[in-house]
Amino acid sequence: MPIEITDPADERVRDYFALTDVALRTKVEPARGLYLAESEKVIRRALAAGHRPRSFLMAQRWLTDLSDLVEQAESQSVPVYFAQPGVIETMTGFHLHRGALASMHRPLLLAPAALLQHASRVVILEDIVDHTNVGAVFRSVAALGVDAVLITPRCADPLYRRAVRVSMGTVFQVPWTRIENWPEGVQVLRENGFTVAAFALTDTAISLDDLAAHLPDRLAMIFGTEGDGLSRRAVEGADLVVKIPMAGGVDSLNMAAASAVAIWALRPLPKVSARGL
Repeated sequence: MPIEITDPADERVRDYFALTDVALRTKVEPARGLYLAESEKVIRRALAAGHRPRSFLMAQRWLTDLSDLVEQAESQSVPVYFAQPGVIETMTGFHLHRGALASMHRPLLLAPAALLQHASRVVILEDIVDHTNVGAVFRSVAALGVDAVLITPRCADPLYRRAVRVSMGTVFQVPWTRIENWPEGVQVLRENGFTVAAFALTDTAISLDDLAAHLPDRLAMIFGTEGDGLSRRAVEGADLVVKIPMAGGVDSLNMAAASAVAIWALRPLPKVSARGL
């Protein structure tokens, strides 16, 4: 049976404490081996991806609206907690208006080589600290057919609540992992036959149009932070540097928008059979 929580400091729901404290949550969640999924759509995508729930928290009315999730949780002995809106807001730090929260077991990350084996398009995020940008990139990656994402050690957590929400849960369907010892770790891409393209504004950068006209079979695209862009060592370690042609006196796009443009332009072309010629 669902369990009512009347005390916002109840230790049974400590997974949901202080969700708006970014500094705290980005340390606590990986250390506890959990992440938070917010909203019915995101929770269902997490479950569809095979992720295992630790518990659920929702307002009372959602016990009926999400009755199938409640029944499934009870059959697996996963606790379902409910509380009045004021109790939830005090506990979490925000008004829950998307139906429900789920505390999920964090999946183990694979080694980069395991993700690259059958991939042809890979995105690398270098030190992107804005969770909104990380979530937006994952949504583009999922929509535009990228096979895997590698993130550097200082990059924001793709499973942080805001990143998951902005991605609309697509972070669960795109294989990703951290690439350690960056930027030296870029060598694993070359060992797997990838051409590495760094997106940066340099005097030697080629146009995105030029790269799109001569697509390599296996391509890794590196994108950097909004302000500083890619690190010098990442640019120097790439096989080539690429920039998106701009008009109207604009020198660059928001990194999430720029990555979406680049990923679309560099998507693998469909193979044409001899019969179709």
